[in-house]
Amino acid sequence: MQPRITLVTLGVTDLPRSRAFYEAWGWTASSASQEGVAFFQANGLALALFGRADLAKDAGVEDQPTGFAAISLAYNAHTKDEADEVFARALQAGARAVKPLQDVFWGGYSGYFADPDGHLWEVAWNPSFPLDEQGHMFLPDSLK
Repeated sequence: MQPRITLVTLGVTDLPRSRAFYEAWGWTASSASQEGVAFFQANGLALALFGRADLAKDAGVEDQPTGFAAISLAYNAHTKDEADEVFARALQAGARAVKPLQDVFWGGYSGYFADPDGHLWEVAWNPSFPLDEQGHMFLPDSLK
């Protein structure tokens, strides 16, 4: 098996509101988007927004409030300045700051915001995980 993640789907309570947030943050919805789902290309994977109740129904589980879902998505930046710009743009688009950007113990720079449905996003600059020109991150041992 080749390890991969091809699509991350976020269950949202108000699809038009969430789509508007991601578009205001700078993402472009794909033409594959439909009335009940929005798709966004993100380098080598895609992000989907799908109604929360519909996602639970599709998976065959009960839609229950989760509180802290113990997961975050991450946007790794090329520089600290880019991290500042990306974080500020998310707040301008309607995100809620959870933890401001700051120098962190592992030698990088990181902060968190929540999208309109509370999904956590980390914005980080990590000198140990450099990005290529297209913004792809490769862990050190994956380059062997």
